Amino acid sequence: MKKKILICGGTGFIGYHLSLEAIKKGFNVTSVSTNPPKKIRYSNKVKYIECDLSDSNSLKKKIKGRFDYVINLAGYVNHSEKLNTYNSHYKGCKNLANFFLNKKLNSFIQIGSSVEYGNVRSPQKEKLFTKKKIKSTYGVAKLKATKYLINLYNTKSFPVTILRLYLVYGPRQDINRVIPITISNCLKDFEFDCSNGNQYRDFLFIDDLTKAVFKCLNNKRAKGEIINIGSKKPKKIKEVIKYINKKIKKGKPIFGKVQLRKDEIMKLYPDISKARKIINWTPKINFYKGMIKTINYYKKCYQLF
Repeated sequence: MKKKILICGGTGFIGYHLSLEAIKKGFNVTSVSTNPPKKIRYSNKVKYIECDLSDSNSLKKKIKGRFDYVINLAGYVNHSEKLNTYNSHYKGCKNLANFFLNKKLNSFIQIGSSVEYGNVRSPQKEKLFTKKKIKSTYGVAKLKATKYLINLYNTKSFPVTILRLYLVYGPRQDINRVIPITISNCLKDFEFDCSNGNQYRDFLFIDDLTKAVFKCLNNKRAKGEIINIGSKKPKKIKEVIKYINKKIKKGKPIFGKVQLRKDEIMKLYPDISKARKIINWTPKINFYKGMIKTINYYKKCYQLF
C-alpha cells in the first residue's frame, strides 16, 4: 500500500514542491490549508482539505484516516497580523501535534525558521534556547512551537524533527519575497526602490530543501533534533538584485531609498554541519543555476499575459 503523507500548508510555495516530490516518490498526498490552491500550485493527484489548524474542533472533524508522515509548514503569511500569526504558527502546531500524538506516526516534520535564534551571530548553530530577544510575533510563535514539540519528544517519544529554514527561493513563489519581487519589477521594466542592500542573506533553491525534508522522514537519528537547512553561502542583497537586473536587462533598482530597520541583522546564515552529519544532506544546486531556473519560470509566466 502507498504510504500516506499529510502536508499542512500544502497549497503554498514550499508545500506545492513537497507535494510534487511526494507524488514522484509514490506517496498518497493530502494537503491541509485554510485556502484552496492557486491555479499555478494545483495538482489533481493531491487531496485538498480546507481547515484552520488553530481550531482544534475543525481539525478533528476534517482530518480523517491514518497517516504515516506529517509535514507542518502551515501558518499565516502576513506577519503584521499578530494574533493570526501567533495562533497559526504556535496554537495550530500544538493542536496538530496533539491530534497525532497517539496515532503512531513514523515522522512529524516541523518547518521552523532562522528567526528562532533572534540576533545570534552567524553562522548560527542549532540551539533550543536563545538569550537574544526575539522581537517578531512570528519568531516567538515558531520558537514556542519548537519547544512544545521537543518536550513531546522528550516526554512522549513523539517522532518530531525540526528543520530551521533560511531563505528558500524558486519557481511558483508568490511575489512577496525579495527574489520574485525583483524579478517581477525587472520584467516589467519598472524603476523600484530598494534598501542599500548591504545585508547578507542565505538563499537555498527549493529542490535542495525538498531533498532535505525527505531525508528526514525515515531517519531515526533525526528524531528529536533541530537541524538548520540553508546554503551556508550568504549573498549580499545588493549583488543579488544587480545579478537579476543584469540577466533580465530591464528594470532600474534605486538603492538606498528604503531604510533598514534599526535592529536589522546584517549577516544571517547557518552552520549546516549537523545536517551533513545527521541526515547526510548538503545543498547541490549552485545559487546562480537556481536563479536562472527561477528567472526563466517567471519569464514564461509574463509571456502568457
